[in-house]
Amino acid sequence: MKLIVATVLSAACLCAAGELSGGRAPGFALPDLQLKFHDGQDYRGKILIVEFMQTSCPHCETFSGVLKKVLAKYGDRVAALAITNPPDNQSTVGQYVARTGSRIPILFDCGQVAAAFLKVTPKNPTINLPHVFLVDSQGIIRNDFAYSLLTRDIFEGDGLFRELDRLLAAKPK
Repeated sequence: MKLIVATVLSAACLCAAGELSGGRAPGFALPDLQLKFHDGQDYRGKILIVEFMQTSCPHCETFSGVLKKVLAKYGDRVAALAITNPPDNQSTVGQYVARTGSRIPILFDCGQVAAAFLKVTPKNPTINLPHVFLVDSQGIIRNDFAYSLLTRDIFEGDGLFRELDRLLAAKPK
């Protein structure tokens, strides 16, 4: 019985992270709150954290604090971008930034970038937020995490730091 439970938990952990990893990160150029465009290509040479979020999501708000600590620890070796979709707008993002003190650019997407990263199709229309992608210095998605009980440490604890340490220690291919 213990072996069955361990097997099920291991399989669940594998499904909770990395399902969308291994390929080149989709290209994008999206505006932030000040209408400055951010191009994913501009972050080559460093690890890029791409978060799909919503301003009304409490887990996204908690993760904002984790990202502040990540950027303080890793400096210019790591960059982070948050991407939001409607119904978020300049007003809701401005309120979110004021509430959280976030300094991470929050970009406005109308669905195409989210669909490309999350592989959304009519047969797979669900988007779970927050969802985080770790893109290596060469533009390859090395891991991704949708929020769940199994991945909570990434969004609320030290899990993201362990993942970043692993990526920074790896030699570029």
